[in-house]
This record gives sequence, C-alpha cells and structure tokens, in this order.
Amino acid sequence: MGKITGFLEIERDDRDYAPVADRLKHYKEFVVPLPEKETRDQAARCMDCGIPYCHQGCPVNNQIPDWNDLVYRNDWEAAIRNLHSTNNFPEFTGRICPAPCEASCVLNLIDEPVTIKTIECAIIDRAWANGWVKPEPAAHKTGKKVAVIGSGPAGMAAAQQLARVGHEVHLFEKFAKAGGLLRYGIPDFKMEKHHVDRRVEQMQAEGIVFHYNANVGVNTDIHDIVKKHDAVILTGGAEKPRDLPIPGRDLAGIHFAMDFLPQQNRRVSGEAQNVEPILAGGKHVVVIGGGDTGSDCIGTSARQGAKSITQLEIMPMPPEKENKDLTWPDWPLKLRTSSSHEEGAGREFAVLTQKFAGNGKVEKLHCARADANFKPISGSEFELDADLVLLAMGFVSPVHEGMIQKLGVSLDKRGNVEANTLKYQTSIPKVFAAGDMRRGQSLVVWAIREGRQAAHSVDEFLMGSSVLPR
Repeated sequence: MGKITGFLEIERDDRDYAPVADRLKHYKEFVVPLPEKETRDQAARCMDCGIPYCHQGCPVNNQIPDWNDLVYRNDWEAAIRNLHSTNNFPEFTGRICPAPCEASCVLNLIDEPVTIKTIECAIIDRAWANGWVKPEPAAHKTGKKVAVIGSGPAGMAAAQQLARVGHEVHLFEKFAKAGGLLRYGIPDFKMEKHHVDRRVEQMQAEGIVFHYNANVGVNTDIHDIVKKHDAVILTGGAEKPRDLPIPGRDLAGIHFAMDFLPQQNRRVSGEAQNVEPILAGGKHVVVIGGGDTGSDCIGTSARQGAKSITQLEIMPMPPEKENKDLTWPDWPLKLRTSSSHEEGAGREFAVLTQKFAGNGKVEKLHCARADANFKPISGSEFELDADLVLLAMGFVSPVHEGMIQKLGVSLDKRGNVEANTLKYQTSIPKVFAAGDMRRGQSLVVWAIREGRQAAHSVDEFLMGSSVLPR
C-alpha cells in the first residue's frame, strides 16, 4: 500500500495550528490543512503491512491502507467511497477522534505513525468541496417504521443506515438542533457546526424525519413511540455527570462542564437560551478533571478571557513516553498535551480537592497531594484561588429519570441500558440501545460504530436478514 519505500524516504508531517494569539480571538477551527501534495506524500508512507494493526485500533473498521493507497495514487473519489463504506461521518472523526489507529500503526514503534487522521479529514473535506457527497435515498421502501431517540453520532449513524435500506426513520432530539455532544459539548474551535448541519440536510433528503424539542419521557411519551413504531433505538448518550460531594459544593460559581460548554456553543450559533450565563472572563478558573472535556473547558475559558486557568487531575502524572514493548499496538497511557493546554493553563496531577470555601460563592479550593491510593498526603495541603470551578470528571451513566424509568428497560451494573454487541437488543424485544447509553461514556468513533451495528441488528430484526455491514 502506498509507495513501497515511502516510509523510508518521507518523514512524518502533520497539520499545524494557527498561532495561539490569533486563534484565541475567535471560536472557529484553527487547524491548518496540509497541501494536496504533502497529504499524498503522507499517504505514501503507509507500509504494506502483513497485518495492518491500524485496523485493530479503529473501532469503525476503516480500511486505512486501502484509502491511503488511493490518495497516494490521486484517486480521491474512490478513497471517499471506501471511507464512507465504514464511516458515515469521517469529517467528525477526522477532527475530534484521538486516532487510536495511529497509536496502532506499525510506524508508531519509532514514534512516526502515518498521519491517518489528517488523511481521513482531507479525503472527506475534498469530497464535500467537489460535490461528491450526495443523498443516498433508498430505491424501495420496506413499510417498516423505526424511531431513533437521540441525535448524537450513534443516533445519526443508525438512522442513516436504516433509511438507506428503505425504512421510515424518525429521529427524536430533545434540543433545538441535532448532533448531541457534537453540537452542544464539543467547542466550535474543535469542530464547527456546519459539519453537522450539512449531514442533517443530507439525511433529511434521504427521508429521515427529525423531531426537535422532543424530550422523550418528559414532553414526549415513550410508550406512544414504542406503540407507533416497529422498532426503537435508544441512543441518548450518558449524560449524568460525576459530581464532587465535598464541603462547599453548594457555593455559587461551581458548575458541571456540560452546563458551561453548551452555553458557549449556543452563543456562537445564535441559539436562544434562557439561563444564567456562566462566563470565565476576568476570573480565576479551576477545571477539575484531566480528560478531553476538561481540555475543552480550558480552551473555552481562555477565549472568554479568564484571568488564570488551572486544571486538576486526581491521577498521577503519566509518563511522557510510553514503553512500546509493553503497550503497542494498544492505546498507551502517556502524557497528552492538547491545543487548549498550549493556550495557557497550569496542570496539577495527583491532587485531591478536599473542600470549596467562600462567602456565598466559591473563592478558594482547599487541596492536598494524593498518594497511590488516592488518600491525602499529610503536610501537602495547599490552596487555590477560584472564582469559577468547572467539574469535568466524566459521566457515570445515562439519566434514568424520565424515559428509562418509564420504559422499565433493564440496566447493567454501571447503570447503562443493558444490551449486548451482537444484537443490541434490550430487555424489551423491539427496543434496542447503542452508543454511550449502552456502553457508557466513550468516543465519537465508538458511537458511530455502535450506531451502524445496531442498525444492522434492527434491519435483521425487521426483515429477517440484512445487507447492512456490521
């Protein structure tokens, strides 16, 4: 695949970022794409591996060496056909996926993996620019009616797959626009929302009906939906945030990340919101939680003009470089510095927040260093100034109140909707579950995979067999 000696002749070269001083002035994407020749050169680096370990790393089963070879040979139309055969939305994953495929690349053994994510993004962006992405309505209708509840990446993928084999698909979304966390959680500087909008337009042209402001289990009856549809897929995500119940938690100025981030996304899009604004401008901001959501809080706070930003992580600082003999081709635990970290944030590891302090509103955090058992180390206590605290410690499960409780579907030990990855069928025979609602908090690429696989199972359930891929 690619140029036989490409990996020996061509060095890895990835996309760059706009300067920090420039990108902090706006909420638009700031990744600078590679020129076409450089992209094709990078694709030429793909080795003719006997076992392409990138396949192991990619949840959606992208045929990475194949479309790398097509890009190298300048056959971009064939490349997007191949890419779309496994991934409905490569413009999403090409922007926000952490690229486990690159961690699994054989060339990552020398820290020079093929720039798979960059090439993927270049393929789909070129396809949109050239008008190669068109609606694909079904030639024949099955007469079957399917409801998909939740329009995040799992729901969008499932809905699109089912519509393309002829089912009548209705997609229910509790907010005013589709996309789930793609729209309301991920900042625009990581992925602008026109990428979601044009997929919605494509899906509508394929016959999918979107029902907005339909909060199933609250203002829309779940039992009515089950009754009126031949199958139902629950793809509502894992939205219950992990809290930090310590003294002072009730002080003003302490918010969940997912109360903070959607506000800014709605400001950017001009969507109306009737809530008390949460803003970081001129404040000492402390972000508790070291993952992607915490990083998004940092980048958003920096753009809002925070006075200072500190990120706290309870885990010890990971190594800067992994031991590849122990980890490859699996996803390694190592220190990752995001573009938001580079924009100005202090990072503290192995820290326990013991209490919040203030007079009616948060003013300080009382912290201590944590030992290997996450217990405070005596004498290591310290304080941090804080006017705004953002809790970004992940999500524990779907929200049970409302739809899940009223439906009475079985849950697993972690509180997720119980369904296996063979059938995606819940304890209610005609109700299926996929994405974070089934597996717990995870990546966009896993949501797309589960949505596609659930669509296969639903189609098979309705028709006896399915031509959809798993």
